[in-house]
Order: sequence, then C-alpha cells, then structure tokens
Amino acid sequence: MKLVECVPNFSEGRDAGKIEQIANEIRATDGVKLLDVDPGKDTNRTVVTFIGTPEAALEAAFKAIAKAAEVIDMRTHAGAHARLGATDVCPFVPVSGVTMADCAALARALGARVAAELAIPVYLYEEAAASPERRNLANVRQGEYEGLAEKIKDPAWKPDFGPATFNPKSGATVIGAREFLIAFNVNLNTRDVRIAREIAFDIREKGRAKRDASGAIVKDGNGETIFAPGKFQACKAVGWYMENFGRAQISMNLVNYRITPPHLVFDECVKLAESHGARVTGSELVGLVPLEAMLQAGRHYLSKQKKTTGVPESELIHIAALSMGMGDLYPFEPAKKIIEYQFRTEGPLVGMKVDAFADVLSTDSPAPGGGSVAALCGALSGALSSMVAALTHGKKGYESAFDEMERVGVRAQELKAAFLADVDRDTDAFNRVMEAMRLPKGTAEEKKSRESAIQTATREATLVPLGVLEGSLEAAKLARIVVEHGNRNSISDGGVAALAARTAAEGAFLNVIINLPGIADERFRSETLDEAKRLRADTVPHTEETIRLAEHKIAAGK
Repeated sequence: MKLVECVPNFSEGRDAGKIEQIANEIRATDGVKLLDVDPGKDTNRTVVTFIGTPEAALEAAFKAIAKAAEVIDMRTHAGAHARLGATDVCPFVPVSGVTMADCAALARALGARVAAELAIPVYLYEEAAASPERRNLANVRQGEYEGLAEKIKDPAWKPDFGPATFNPKSGATVIGAREFLIAFNVNLNTRDVRIAREIAFDIREKGRAKRDASGAIVKDGNGETIFAPGKFQACKAVGWYMENFGRAQISMNLVNYRITPPHLVFDECVKLAESHGARVTGSELVGLVPLEAMLQAGRHYLSKQKKTTGVPESELIHIAALSMGMGDLYPFEPAKKIIEYQFRTEGPLVGMKVDAFADVLSTDSPAPGGGSVAALCGALSGALSSMVAALTHGKKGYESAFDEMERVGVRAQELKAAFLADVDRDTDAFNRVMEAMRLPKGTAEEKKSRESAIQTATREATLVPLGVLEGSLEAAKLARIVVEHGNRNSISDGGVAALAARTAAEGAFLNVIINLPGIADERFRSETLDEAKRLRADTVPHTEETIRLAEHKIAAGK
C-alpha cells in the first residue's frame, strides 16, 4: 500500500470552532484517516496528523490549508511558537510504498496549487528544498510573520511558488518532505536522573560538552561551547525523571529511523546502563511507529538468537516489542501503535475462519470463486515452503543450507502475504465488473460510460490472476529448493508446497483466459495471453519435476 503521513501545523490553538472546521476538511476527504488533532493554547498552534494515499493526502492538505486561510487572520495572531502563516508548515512523510522523492514531489505539487489557487506564497524546506539554505525550517521562518512583508522583497527570499507579494491575512506557508520522527524512550531501574542524562549525552548526535583537564567547558573563539559528538546520528536525547512511574528515563526523538533505528539505540542504552550500575527495564513508544521499524527490530533480535527471520509479520512485531520491553509501562498494542495499521483493513475473506470461507464459497454467489481459491493455494504454498525452511535453519547437519533457507523463508513469507491480499483483490475485481455491468445504458452517453467502466474493471479482473500466476512460478521455485536442500523429515511438505503452487498457477491461468474475450483491446489480449501461457508452461513442468524428486527422496530415505 502506498501511504504517506502529513503533519500540517496551523496558527490557531484556542478557538475550538476554527480548529474543528479545519479538521473536518481532512475527515471529509476519501482515502485519508485523521489520527490526531493537538491544539496548544500557549503556542496558539494546532498540530494535525493524518495518513492516506499520496493523492488523497495532497487533496486533504490543500483543503485544510484553504480552510485555514479562510478562518485564520494572521493580523490578529499571537502565540509562543515561531510561525510564518495561517498554515505555518506542512510536511509529507513517507510511510510505506513511497520514497522521499515521492513526498518531495507531493510537496512541490501542493505548493504550486496553494500559490495558484489561494494566492499564498510558498517556501519549500527539508527534502523538498530547492536550495541548501532553505532546507532548515528555522532559516525559512526567520523573522516570522511580522518580518515577512520586508523579507519577501529580498530576491534571496523570493517564494518557491507564488508572487513575491505579502499576503497580510494568510502570511506564507512552508511545505516540505521529511523522515518519520519516532518518539522513543528507554526506562531505567533508578530514580537517579544523572544516570539517564549521562546516557543521553553518550547516545545523542549532539553529544556532550567538551571539557579540559581541569574540568572546565571548552569554548570556541566566539565563546560557543564545543561538543564531542555522541554515538548516533539523527538522535536527540535528554534524561529526566518520571514522577508517575518513579523512575528515570532517557527520552529520545529519532528523526530518521533509517539512519538510527530504535533497536540499536535500545541495545546501546542497555550496555551504558550496566556501566553505571543500572539496568534498563524496558521502553516506551510515544505516538506511532512505522511498521518497517518494528520489522527491522524483530529481524535484528531473531538474528542475534541465530533464528530464521522468515517468520510472519506478527511474529516479528511480537519479538521486537518483547525484546525492547515495550510493554514495560503499559501494554503495547500493535493495532494502535503501528501507523500502517491505522489505515490497513483486513480483507473480509482473509479475515474469515476456514469453515466460514468454505461455507461462503459453497453458496450460489459467484464470488468468491476460483480466482480467490487460486490465490489462497499460492499462500498455502508459500507458507509450507517457509515452514520447511524454518525447520531446516539452525538444525544440526544442515549448516550449509542455513543461508539459503533464510532467504527462502523470508521470500516465502512475502509471497504468502501478497497471495493473501489477492484472495480479496480477486473477488473485489469481479464485483467491480458486476457493478459496471449494472450501470445505466439508456442514453448514448450512458452506454459509452458503462462500456468504459466494464473495460477498466475487466482488465483489472484479468491482471489480478495474472499476478497470481506470476507469483506461483516463484512459489514453485521455492518449493523445489526446500525439497532439494531442506529438512529430510519435511520433504512431503515441500512436495505439497509444489502441488499448491501448481494449483495456484493452473487456477489463475483459467481466470485469466476466461476474462480475455471481454476485453476490446486486441494488443492487450494478445500480450496477456502470451504471458499467461509462458508462465503456465514454466510452472507446471517445474512442479512435476519437484513432485518426482520428492517421491524419489522419500522412497530412498534421503
């Protein structure tokens, strides 16, 4: 799923009615989910957080900025926080399926639209900045709203979008792209704040103040303190005391988890705490965390235990939370703390129990049907191959196969997840064809619109099983590997994995060719049929050879 986070900051934190109007623009936008609205009276500022598909996030951000321009008048605004306009800053953050470059492109697209349609000057910052001096938000915001009328006249501070004209009511807006910030705290078994602060100095990027032989702080020629850098980049940290829990805590902002992930900082805090005679009891996640950060941690701790990382996503998350003691202060709930899980919904078919799925499959409803079953067979093939890989990895006598089994297990889990998604995608695609068929066709325009919808839906209903067919070939290859090199006691399981992959391929092939006659595009029909035939021709003989190999190895007792 392509998913971005957007965190616009609005210069209003006291008028609940205005804040609600802005938030409602986001709530009313399809494809996004509003996660948090955090107003501050002293700062007179509200931080809003929402997630969604890239296109929907851009639309919601624009609508919110437009509403803020309507209800907020910067000529009467005052607050403790630095600000430049009614919508002060609006960053896009990559969550899943998108890159930083994608988010920078979103920032530029939004900036162009805000300037063109709302006549608000726009500056770009951080990863979307057009020049190095504009990367730092503090530089762009310098002089704030009160100095903007003069600043905007300076050619060096010409807006990235919009005319160099002061907008007295809305000021200017700063739009950009940045990494996800993880607020992550490590708990200690002590009330001694000094220990927490010492650890914070050691781990944070800024480090600690340098001291000379006499213990005096070293300063540069301008009288500024010189710091010795800490261990981790992209890490800000302080030590403090938690009155409610009676313990000291190292509180961190990890501003780029791809550079410094939580699990590495946690492990270092464990070592440093021991050097001070203290002990880490666990950790606390404030706010949300990207799924990938948790998966990285799960793989890290399983690898340290010399275990395979080819396990389900849920197990990786469990190991990560368990290893970092994320339930130390209160229960860690993945459904509430992982940002992707705020937007992801389990498909209605995949979420069923086996008997319920079989029951609905057995009724006179045309969907779910063979396409969903083919995808399910692909998932079962991947699951079996992953099982055999796991039963081989770490087992005495199979040392030479450990690396290969690790690779097979990880990829099999990925295929399993993709096939499971296709169980519902196939049925959804069929239902869209049926919906298109039911569109009105009374007028020439209606007929044209209906036919276009049918063609689009039928293409999708063809491409889903084609993707299953493609994945089936890879699943078949994984099954061959586990039969050839996997645990001898699980050869039969590898053989069944191959059979399931073949069923997935054959079933997907049938679902491709039954849809092709309904597609008008001859080139699409021809190319799709050729590709489907090629994939089937590669998969079926491959699985037959794997079954013969499994039978031979079982008979030979090897």
